[in-house]
Amino acid sequence: MHAESDPDAIDPLIGKMRAAAAPFRRTLQELHRSYAGLFDGAVATYIPELALADPSWFGISVATADGLVFEIGDSGRPFSIQSISKPFVFGMAIQDHGRDQVLRRVGVEPTGEAFNSIVLDEATNRPFNPMVNAGAIATTDLIEGADAGERFKRLLAMFRRFTGRDIHIDNAVFLSERITGHRNRAIAHLMRNFGMVGDRFEESLELYFQQCSILVTCRDLAIMGATLANGGQNPLTGETALEPQYVKDVLSIMLSCGMYDFAGEWAYRTGLPAKSGVSGGIVAVVPGVAGIGVYSPLLDPKGNSVRGIRVCQDLSRKFGLHAFEARFSGPSFHDECHPPRRGT
Repeated sequence: MHAESDPDAIDPLIGKMRAAAAPFRRTLQELHRSYAGLFDGAVATYIPELALADPSWFGISVATADGLVFEIGDSGRPFSIQSISKPFVFGMAIQDHGRDQVLRRVGVEPTGEAFNSIVLDEATNRPFNPMVNAGAIATTDLIEGADAGERFKRLLAMFRRFTGRDIHIDNAVFLSERITGHRNRAIAHLMRNFGMVGDRFEESLELYFQQCSILVTCRDLAIMGATLANGGQNPLTGETALEPQYVKDVLSIMLSCGMYDFAGEWAYRTGLPAKSGVSGGIVAVVPGVAGIGVYSPLLDPKGNSVRGIRVCQDLSRKFGLHAFEARFSGPSFHDECHPPRRGT
């Protein structure tokens, strides 16, 4: 486990908290040990920079809604956020424009299609949802700003509030996306033909490429998830990243559409709002409790991290985290992460 600091000398209670949380650390250690040798799947190659990832990279991080962070493996290794950016930009667009205006531009229906499919709902003149590329480009097109630079700064500022630290892009990934993004350009031009995006859609497409190239770590994903679990407030910094009334919009779309064309089975088996990306990250949210971040670049045919799915499924099963699990007699996820309060 990689701990960021050792505050035990400041408050002896912290040391007791760590000791009491040892069972949960062991759970993460066991999960990491169980799946570190799993080499099913393949690293993404359609974006050349992603093909450079080492298949052995594997990190797990869990951040609670009250600010405890547990991590193991390659939890501090940076990678490009890719599609995991989509629900957070969707939340920003709703906060900028309100639900009604955003929903006039992009729907919320699962497609059952691959994330990069050129499929549009011509009956409603919208992309199907903001988690597929067409819907994500339309959502990014809604980000306000006087020019490209201002819009990009606003995006970075939003991700800084979610992660609690300064955020940058990987220029090599950005250029790689730009050079090879012919399919996304075709989607953007087709949407412009139908009036689904505005006149500055080409600028928005560049912004979308930048958005997908933002560098994060497994720990960042866990904190982003914990921020959503905490009603939009970052549990480490106390800063509001998303107004509380819009958190349900983001979590709903993550649950129904967040795992590409595996979303239905994910909701059935794991039952957590989540989003994956083709660089190998997964963020999952246990509302009111915690955020889970997993990074492993080996992907299944649908574009989801193989190890990431296994880790989240195991945590959901072990602790009864499924959104629709009404009764559960096993160990409590919250209690295993937390010690008794002072004086108890």
